[in-house]
Amino acid sequence: MAEPALPTLLRRLLAAAAGLLCLQFAPAASAAPFEDSMAQRVLACTGCHGAQGRSAPDGYYPRIAGKPAGYLLQQLQHFRDGRRRYQPMQRLLGNLDDHYLAQIAEHFAALDLPYPGLVVAHDTPPQQLAAGRQLVEDGDAARQIPACTACHGEQLGGVAPAIPGLLGLPVDYLNGQLGAWRSGSRRAAEPDCMAAITRRLTAADIAAVSRWLAAQPVPARYKPLASADGLPTGLPIDCGSTAAQLPDGVRQ
Repeated sequence: MAEPALPTLLRRLLAAAAGLLCLQFAPAASAAPFEDSMAQRVLACTGCHGAQGRSAPDGYYPRIAGKPAGYLLQQLQHFRDGRRRYQPMQRLLGNLDDHYLAQIAEHFAALDLPYPGLVVAHDTPPQQLAAGRQLVEDGDAARQIPACTACHGEQLGGVAPAIPGLLGLPVDYLNGQLGAWRSGSRRAAEPDCMAAITRRLTAADIAAVSRWLAAQPVPARYKPLASADGLPTGLPIDCGSTAAQLPDGVRQ
């Protein structure tokens, strides 16, 4: 008597298991070669920061592609060492040394990728945008608040080695980081210029600056200045972060 036929699903499961066994015991030469490159290693970063570090659509994780290498290195060190507080980053970086962090920073700094062409629309009152523009472009001398452009450049593209660009960032990220500087939960090398400036800002100032920056289009050629020598009057305030140095053997 013929044996009863196995159910279709069971037959398929047995066939799949046989296929897995064949793969497990296949010669090693048939396996695809592993790409041991920095681009492969930093895929863990792109899970949050978007493909090639272009930023994620959730409104909080920033773009890291094209930022100055010194700035990126400092932020990686700050997360690792607890000067910036975000547990997933601390866990990811906790066992990495400065030289390896510098290689990660250099990888993302070297990515010359276009920014999205569309400006994110925000339902922001015109007077709030005007207040943000005033602080970004002119500052407030009465409160000893320099213009953002005085340190980050006229195009707000940043200055190597350690001053980042401010355009193309989500409003929630900008608002969160300025607030973190102001509250002291984000810190940098002394003299901590951003902490000093943000303590002179009100919550309304921070909201206005964040919304104005997030509403601006990114210029076609958006790159950090090579040094503070490219600023019209040099840096208006002492800033410990500008002394950033990359380890020997890693490009600036």
